[in-house]
Amino acid sequence: MTQFGRWIGKLVLLFGAVIGLTGPAQAEDGYDLWLRYHATVTGARVAPTIEARGDTPTLRVAADELRRGAGLFGTSTPPILLATASDRAVAALRLPLAALGDEGYRIGLVTLDSRRVLLVTANTDRGVLYGSFALLRHLQTGGSLDRIALTSSPRVKLRVLNHWDNLDGVVERGYAGASLWDWWTLPDFHDPRYTDYARANASIGINGTVLNNVNAKADSLTAPYIAKAAALADVFRPYGIKVYLSARFSAPIELGGLKTADPLDPQVAAWWKAKTDEIYRSIPDFGGFLVKANSEGQPGPRDYHRSHADGANMLAAAVAPHGGIVMWRAFVYAETDPEDRAKQAYTEFKPLDGTFAKNVIVQVKNGAIDFQPREPFHPLFGAMPKTPLMIEFQITKEYLGFATHLAYLGPMFAETLGSKTMRTPDETVADVVDGSVEGHTLTGMAGVANIGRDRDWGGSTFNQANWYAFGRMAWDPTLGAAPVAREWAAMTFAPSSGIVDPVVAMMMGSREAVVDYMTPLGLAHVMATGHHYGPGPWVADLKRPEWNPVYYHRADKAGIGFDRTKTGSNAVAQYAPALARTLADPATTPERELLWFHHVPWTYRTNSGRSVWAEMVHDYDAGVGYVTGMRRQWDGVKTEVDAERWAKTATYLAIQEREARWWRDASLAYWMSINGLPLPAGAAAPAHDLAWYKAQRFPYAPGNPQ
Repeated sequence: MTQFGRWIGKLVLLFGAVIGLTGPAQAEDGYDLWLRYHATVTGARVAPTIEARGDTPTLRVAADELRRGAGLFGTSTPPILLATASDRAVAALRLPLAALGDEGYRIGLVTLDSRRVLLVTANTDRGVLYGSFALLRHLQTGGSLDRIALTSSPRVKLRVLNHWDNLDGVVERGYAGASLWDWWTLPDFHDPRYTDYARANASIGINGTVLNNVNAKADSLTAPYIAKAAALADVFRPYGIKVYLSARFSAPIELGGLKTADPLDPQVAAWWKAKTDEIYRSIPDFGGFLVKANSEGQPGPRDYHRSHADGANMLAAAVAPHGGIVMWRAFVYAETDPEDRAKQAYTEFKPLDGTFAKNVIVQVKNGAIDFQPREPFHPLFGAMPKTPLMIEFQITKEYLGFATHLAYLGPMFAETLGSKTMRTPDETVADVVDGSVEGHTLTGMAGVANIGRDRDWGGSTFNQANWYAFGRMAWDPTLGAAPVAREWAAMTFAPSSGIVDPVVAMMMGSREAVVDYMTPLGLAHVMATGHHYGPGPWVADLKRPEWNPVYYHRADKAGIGFDRTKTGSNAVAQYAPALARTLADPATTPERELLWFHHVPWTYRTNSGRSVWAEMVHDYDAGVGYVTGMRRQWDGVKTEVDAERWAKTATYLAIQEREARWWRDASLAYWMSINGLPLPAGAAAPAHDLAWYKAQRFPYAPGNPQ
């Protein structure tokens, strides 16, 4: 290259660096998630020396990640040393590391071998990896290296994503494109996105992934697909991520040629043992199985008059010699409790408390029905003290606006985790999940992933925040939604109050706004049929009663709501007695859950002094108004955000405002047809009549498994 060419090259690099330091850079597509590592200091920078003591794949990727983020460090950054507690020099420091466990970390400035270094240490290389990401997060959010002292360890052992990905590439309830897993080219081709997926998960502490849909196909357990899963496990392993598979309970029949899948049949148990041994030969650190059984048509042990414990324990015996676990879902949804669908899981699982094998954890949805915009916490939390319970949240927004509605789920996670079970005065759902009360060591949180092949991974920039919040709050359920939102906003945009403050303000009220314009005052399951897109509170003609929205809201001329007290289904009795007494009276029931537990007159007075009818109209309007406000707030940060991400979010907010009005108008048109009441003074009439809303059809809505 000529001297002139070298000069031009340097000029181009310099120009690029300057652009990177002067406000929003060129448009971005969101691919980098919260791992953008844009420089936070101006002026000349020298990449710090990074040394990893040891040569494990995990230590290598930790060091590589810090090198990616070199632009975050200033010129005075001391050498960065990555080392585990077993390192001779680190051991000599006698740091209090024992309490950190296998995944915790400690970051601080120390003198080591007569030199000052920034030490990232832990008991294992996985802990060092988490510490490296924590150091980068600290800098991305505006933290200083002066007197830095960061220590953290996870409160929950299993922090797992559940991918509802099918083998044909379709993602059930997925709103971000096709499946990330290209099963057709695996195991040969390792898409670079697999590595970036692992990086993103490790950065927020996620340590497991279930590759396939809980509505599982037996093919997932065949040799070709085991090899494909093994290829993914090889990519994920350095990042501390284990792979799991959803197991179809009838696989011994479909793959093994047996005549039964009875869990107490010795041939069935032998088949599962042989299949498990086969998997572990290919994936030595395979995590285990996730099972959906006897729910929504899936086969299970009750087909053979056996209990869920019989089925789970049979599989647990197969994986136990390898250190594997079984995550057995408590989402049982069948025609076995016509009185109240919300009672079914408790009815089937509560009597089994203490009968599950020690390597079984029962996976319970956050609420008793199905990921509604708001549900009271599931009554099983606090009702099975002898059994580890793993909470399951939905990160993908099946009932919260798909990809287009801005609905930050951190407040929903925090609301559920912070709910008091009242089994003891101060026990929370988080205490049950992290095992702190009963001393369970097998603990977990699962999140139904919102990840697909869209360039921005989740369908929109703000959907990324829900993936991020799940990981951070699985690591520590007490973190709080607002601090996590601030972290995400600073890392995703910039650590400046000019962008962080308005973005966090938008986020923190967004989920409540969705509740307001979709399901105010504890309404639930009022969406349209099948695809769950849009309102359908009038649906009443489906085959099974509990498939119909009218089953859940029970609206009539006299009132609205599902009576779950002693005069109704008595579902309140499934909670601890002190809480059940509170929920039995509409006057002491939290107003946000009023219609979940009570059928009240339209004239019932709420805390505001308004009637239930007027309060519903107020909430619908408040939800729409909040979205209008978010649009104004987003307009106000246009100069703070790159053009591409700003424009997509602005477009989606416009869609959300239009659809919020649709939800509001369609719902009010229906309720007015039932109660015969006029709208309160000043409230706008629906834009169309009820027949118009009922006539809308959406045959190709995304995420529909049918």
